[in-house]
Amino acid sequence: MKHAKIPDLNNTLLKISSIYTSLTKSEQKVADVVMKEPEAAVFYTITDLSEKAGVGETSVIRFCRKLGFKGYQEFKLSVAQNLSTPSQNIHGDIQDEDELSVVVQKISAMNRQNIENTTTLLDEESLRKAIAIIREAKKLFFFGVGSSGITALDGKYRFMRLGYECSAENDAHIIAMNAALLKKGDVVVGVSTSGSTKDLVDALEIAKRRGARILCLTSHARSPITQFADVVLLTASKESPLQGGSFSSKMSQIHALDVLSTAVALGQKERTYEALEMTAKAVLDKLY
Repeated sequence: MKHAKIPDLNNTLLKISSIYTSLTKSEQKVADVVMKEPEAAVFYTITDLSEKAGVGETSVIRFCRKLGFKGYQEFKLSVAQNLSTPSQNIHGDIQDEDELSVVVQKISAMNRQNIENTTTLLDEESLRKAIAIIREAKKLFFFGVGSSGITALDGKYRFMRLGYECSAENDAHIIAMNAALLKKGDVVVGVSTSGSTKDLVDALEIAKRRGARILCLTSHARSPITQFADVVLLTASKESPLQGGSFSSKMSQIHALDVLSTAVALGQKERTYEALEMTAKAVLDKLY
């Protein structure tokens, strides 16, 4: 049995140069963008790259496959590995020789900057729409896959304590089944840093057809998840494929949820106080 050839992950940029003349004009435009700014390209969604190159997303996919990759994400992973040292892949601009105190300062600065950037990105009109949708919700569903699933659980916990009937799921199959059973009046909060997680995007499409209202929390304004959202809440993140699920990205998501839940609570003080009191009493005997 003949196996497909696995791309050489250490020479992706060189490989682009070697096959450049055999690419179509559209594929060459994609190659030009990647070769000109590979450091930026690893942070692009497929939509970002297609827009930068002035071609359709199918041209990007064809370009990746001509290089021997199954799809766009595998291609990005290869470029990221090509560009960075192992330390940079995991920790961004932290260097192997950095003292511990410097590491602490760099991480703290990055996290502060991400929260500040998220504050700037949170559009007031979008927040007001999201608040209105949540206040009218019969039930809230928080969906997220992988690391974003942990954020979804945080969202459920926060809004449950405010008195909302909530559910949170991070398994792709359970998310899909939940989406298929949604009703009008239900609200879904889809969490995805990339906005391109297929399992989540597909589920939100189902939810939309079922008549649910959809809010999405993402770092990419033109990602596939936004096609099905009634409201898009943007959070700051700059992750390479090797840094997925970083704490700084998660803090940006939690920050956005904190702003949203606090604003919802302030508009329903009596209901909120009663729910917080009831939930606090429910766990009193769990503490020493």
